Amino acid sequence: MAAFVVISAFSAAPALAATGMAHPWQFGYQKAESPVMESITSFHSMLVVIITAIVLFVLALILYSAVRFNKKANPIPSKTSHNTLIEVAWTIIPILILVVIAIPSFRLLYLEETIPDADVTVKATGYQWYWGYSYPDEGIEEFSAVMLEDNELKDGQPRLLSVDNEVVVPAGKVVRVIVTAADVIHSFAVPSFGIKVDAVPGRLNETWFQAKEPGIYYGQCSELCGQRHAYMPIAIRAVTEEQYAAWKAKAVDDLEGANATLAAELKTDRTVASLDKVAAPAGSSD
Repeated sequence: MAAFVVISAFSAAPALAATGMAHPWQFGYQKAESPVMESITSFHSMLVVIITAIVLFVLALILYSAVRFNKKANPIPSKTSHNTLIEVAWTIIPILILVVIAIPSFRLLYLEETIPDADVTVKATGYQWYWGYSYPDEGIEEFSAVMLEDNELKDGQPRLLSVDNEVVVPAGKVVRVIVTAADVIHSFAVPSFGIKVDAVPGRLNETWFQAKEPGIYYGQCSELCGQRHAYMPIAIRAVTEEQYAAWKAKAVDDLEGANATLAAELKTDRTVASLDKVAAPAGSSD
C-alpha cells in the first residue's frame, strides 16, 4: 500500500468551501447533494406529513373521548361491544396508509441499490483507524487518508473532518464506491450523498453517488470500530471534469504532486472568484 503520511498539498492550501457537512445547531438533514439524498429528503418530508396527520387525528380522538364520554357527561357508560363499520375502517385505512408509504420506499431502495453505469470507480478500505482509497480502473494505487490533528489544520479546515489525502472525483459524474475492511467492521457514510455502507472484512459492498457541484463533502465511519472510531473521517473533493482529468493523469505516478497541482489551481480559482465578487457592485452600477 502506498501510504502518504506527510500532509498533502490540500492541507497546505486554504480549504475549498465545504459543500457537504454538518453545521453547529443544525436541525434536519444536510443539504442534499446527490440524486439519492434528494429522494431520501423527499421521502422523509412525505413521512413527516403523514405522521403529523396521524398524531393530530389520534390526539383529537383522545380529547373528544375525554370530553364526550367522561363520567359527568355519561353517568351510565355505554355497553357497546363492537361496531362493524368502525372495525372495517380501522383495518383498511392503516393498510392503505402503509401502501402509500411502501411504494415510494421501494422505489428509493431500488434507486440506492441499482448502480448506474459508473464514470469513476473508487475502492474504499477501512482500517483501524483511517481509510485507504484506490482507483482500480485508473491505475491509482491505494493511498491512506488520515485525519489531521488540530495543530495541522489550516484556515477553513473543519476539525475532526479534514484529512491529509482527499478522494478526488468529477462533479456531475456517477461514482461507484466499492467498500470493504481489512480488520474489523467499519461503515462508509457521507450524509450529504445519502450513503452509508458497512465495510466488512472479506466482503465487497458497493454504493454510488453523483455530486451535484464542485466542493468538499465530509463523512465519518459510522460503525463503532475501536478506540479511535471517532477519528476516521471521510473527505471527498468534487472538481470539474478538466481538473479531475489533469489530477488523474498525474496521480498515477505522483499522487502528492497531483494534489499539490490541484490545490494550487483551486486556490487560484478562489482568488479570481473573490476578486469578481468584490468588483461586482462597481460593475452593476454601469
